[in-house]
This record gives sequence, C-alpha cells and structure tokens, in this order.
Amino acid sequence: MGGHFLRDNKKMLSTHALELAQTLVRMNTVSRNSNLVLIHFIRDELQRLGVKSRLTWNADKTKANLFATLGEGKPAGVILSGHTDTVPWDGQDWRVDPLGAVVQDAGAGLGPSLFGRGSADMKGFIGIALAHAETFLNSDAPFAVHFAFSYDEEVGCFGVREMIADLRDAGIRPLACIIGEPTGMVPAIAHKGVNRFHCCVRGKEAHSSLTPKSVNAIEMAARLVGKVRDMAERFEFEEPRYPGFDVPFSTASVCQFQGGIADNVVPKDAWFRYEFRGLPNADVQKMQNEVVAHARSMEVAMKKVAPDAGFEFETICEVPSFLGDAEAPVTRLAQRLAGQGPDERRTTLVAFGTEAGLFKNAGIPTVVCGPGHIAQAHEPDEYVTLAQLAQCEAFMRGLAATRTLD
Repeated sequence: MGGHFLRDNKKMLSTHALELAQTLVRMNTVSRNSNLVLIHFIRDELQRLGVKSRLTWNADKTKANLFATLGEGKPAGVILSGHTDTVPWDGQDWRVDPLGAVVQDAGAGLGPSLFGRGSADMKGFIGIALAHAETFLNSDAPFAVHFAFSYDEEVGCFGVREMIADLRDAGIRPLACIIGEPTGMVPAIAHKGVNRFHCCVRGKEAHSSLTPKSVNAIEMAARLVGKVRDMAERFEFEEPRYPGFDVPFSTASVCQFQGGIADNVVPKDAWFRYEFRGLPNADVQKMQNEVVAHARSMEVAMKKVAPDAGFEFETICEVPSFLGDAEAPVTRLAQRLAGQGPDERRTTLVAFGTEAGLFKNAGIPTVVCGPGHIAQAHEPDEYVTLAQLAQCEAFMRGLAATRTLD
C-alpha cells in the first residue's frame, strides 16, 4: 500500500486513507442538505466486507445515522464516533474550492495538508476510521469496534439521539466511545454545554407618532437582550473559574435579532436567539429560568396596553456538557493510542460542544480525541495536516492491536 511521507520522514499516511478522506470532503453534507450520499457510500464500503449497517433516520428520511459493528460476535467494544454534517461556507473568503479536497502546503512549517470543508471537522477522522475497517474486522482484539456516524451534530446534536435510542432498544451496550473531533490528537475530557433559545416578542403596533398607545416589540426585546448581557458579565466577573478552559467561565450571547417593518411604524413583532455555554458544573436551567422570570416581570406593563403582548420561548438545542475522567480506561487507552508514554498522560479541555455528553449520559465511558485543531474548523480554507492524519492512522492501527481496554 502506497503512502505519503511527511517532512520528518518517520510517519507515513497511507494513500488509501487519504483518498477516503478526500472522497468524503468532496461530498456536500452541509447540515441543511441530506447526508445520504456519504452514509450510502460508507454503507456500501462496509457491505463489500460483509459488514451490515444499522441506519436510523430523521422524520422525512432525508438524513441518516450509521452504526456498524466490526467483529460481530465479539463482546461489545469501542465506538469510533463522528458526525457527517458540516457547517456552510456561504460568504467566507476561500482561496481553494471548499469541496476540492486538495493537498497542499499549509505554510508556517505545517507541511502538506488536506484542505476543504469538513477536513478537520471531522471527515478526516471518519475517512481514517473507514480505511481501517478491514483491519478491525480481521483483528485478534478480544472486543469489537463500532462505527457510529451521525447527522445534524452541527445544528444541535439531533441525529445521535436517535442512534443512541436505537442502540438501547437493540440491547447494544458498547464499552467505550472515542469521538474524533479535532483535538490535535490529545484526549479531551471535558467541554461546555451549548443551550440555545429562540424568543418571540409580541407588542402592539401603532404610528410612531402615537407611541403611548403601542408596545414596541424591539424595545422590549432589547431590554431582555440587555438582561442576557448582564448575566454574561456576571458570569465573567463572579462565576468560580474552571481551570483548563480557554474561557474558564460560562458565557451568554445573543447572536441573531430581527424586528420592525418601517421607520414610522412601532413594531408589533421582534425575535432574537441567544445561547448559554455552561461549564460542566453550571446549572443552565437556572440561567434560562432567570431570563424567563425577567421577561414575565416586563409583561405586566406590556399587557396593560395590549393583553396579548408578551414573550414566548422555544428551546433550539440542548447539547449537554461533558465531564470525563483522566483516569478512566478509555482515556488511558486514547493516550496510549495517541503515542503518549506512561509518564506523559496529557489531557485537554475544549470549549466547543460535541456528542460526548450524550454518549456519557447513556452510560458509555467517553473521551474526545481526533486529528486537526478547532482553530481551523469552520474557517475559510479549513484544513488538517497530513501529519495529524498520520498520527490518527497510527491510533487506528494501535486500536486494532489492543488486547485489553484496562
């Protein structure tokens, strides 16, 4: 099998693994699109090896999760988990084709890299895992390896919930889960939660010269936006720090706002969306309750003018925080497979959300470890270095050769 030698001439990325990663990057699986072209490709690749795939679907069957077991009949084993959707690139200034999957030098001494949307987040990992399907299938390891590839992670970790429910109903109980999000191949044992909400504000319209007879939806919304901002500042200055995170406190932010129809019409309607990114020990429900309570206190005056005025809230997504264990067998396994020596034992914490909390809450010990860096994900000219992919490939070979998870 051919390969791509890296600059240190010590590690090699196989041609097969790189080609599979490129094939996946060239598939447009932005979350607003179907992911079936990718899921069917992986299903067919596994079927050639005699491996059956379990598919779970969204409501209209335009998207699917894939779960497959390599080593059927062995005791339940290790999940290799990744999401198949990507974020869009609309309006970003790309110098390369986002779906081109070209390999070129990334500069800054980083060496040859795979460019394209999803290369780091996280089709590089999925491609490397798929390239080793036959290796896992023929492994003498006493446990199975499972592939778990989901849809709609980027918009709220929706797909994986269906997959986890299906595994529970089928009585499939994996021993551990490794999620291949870009951590630079350093195992991550914690991340914040992501909770997003949509707030609709109903006021009462009027000509702008008659404001006392109106309820200005934008102004009422702005007061509640100010409340979210006040909470964000309180978290920053008062919340106990959680060492290890880039931002070691919970955050709150408003990222979308819309309202009004004309300069001389007091707006009847407005809406905005906001999020909390809570530390693993934060009570996000308490945060949301505080926002709702403030809104209800404002409604008293609003309803005196217009009885149907007020605030309505909708939960957009709930991605639970993740808190793993540096001493857990799955963490130690990831450290060994990533090439760490017995005295190194490095772990990290990441600010971005993943599916890890959902797997852990399902009773599956979990760690996050994959090639690339989040600084390149979601950015124009997203890339992952071939050196990182080669380290991930060594990780896969090591997993196939592992004899115990302890």
